[in-house]
Amino acid sequence: MPVDPSLALGAALAGTTESWTEDDIILYHLAVGAGVPATDPNELEYAYEANLKVLPSFATIPSMSTMLSVGVVEGISFNPVFLVHGDQEIVLHRPLPVAATVTQTGTIAEIWDKGSGALVVVQIEGTDESGAPLYTTRSGFFLRGEGGFGGERGPRPGDEPPNRDPDLVVDSPTLDQQALLCRLNGDKNPLHADPNFAAMAGFERPILHGLCTYGFVCKAAVDAAFGGDVSRVTRFSGRFSGPVLPGQTIRTQMWRGDGRVIVRALVVETGTPVLTNASIG
Repeated sequence: MPVDPSLALGAALAGTTESWTEDDIILYHLAVGAGVPATDPNELEYAYEANLKVLPSFATIPSMSTMLSVGVVEGISFNPVFLVHGDQEIVLHRPLPVAATVTQTGTIAEIWDKGSGALVVVQIEGTDESGAPLYTTRSGFFLRGEGGFGGERGPRPGDEPPNRDPDLVVDSPTLDQQALLCRLNGDKNPLHADPNFAAMAGFERPILHGLCTYGFVCKAAVDAAFGGDVSRVTRFSGRFSGPVLPGQTIRTQMWRGDGRVIVRALVVETGTPVLTNASIG
């Protein structure tokens, strides 16, 4: 049995230690659309070390090394071609610093049987050098073709937008080479660079990383809904609903609520939803 919850659920992932510097932060920000226009004071706070701030979504980058060890957990076996990043949540216990060394521990927190596939949820805790909590991430991986093992389907997604026009809308163009730039942050999955691999996975050409889309949407929301103040965000979650092709434009729609903002993102050129059931605040 490729997925066996009796073996995998609650299993510990390989612990890792990761460090980052100002240059890593700037590279990440450029990969998620920062720096345009290059002389804008708010954009320079993402792209120039003089007054650098850190997008909350950067927490997905150091946690990636632990996250990807899901492939060696006993009770979970799958073809990586059919792995899809289903959803992502980050919780920040305080604003991310521009340089840090973190220790990370992870567990298989949930396993749900979706019929056509299995949804495996990986939870990672990141602590700084003093041992103080810095962030928690939860990543849902959909393993296509690995469902039907008799488990529960899991809760229905929430964070639906209200039935009215959004309060804020931001259009974020992506570059033709956006995925090639984004993979320098550590996710070297050939799905985002190799046309032949993308074709095997059922795509017309390499697609943007889900976490790149996640970063674009996070930046749009931080800038539009929170005035560029990254310290006002302690949580951001969303469900990946469709791919973005490099060169397309991501439209982020936002609805203000009680202490948080409901978010939905789509591709302008096609109207295809790409991040749904999302909120930030």
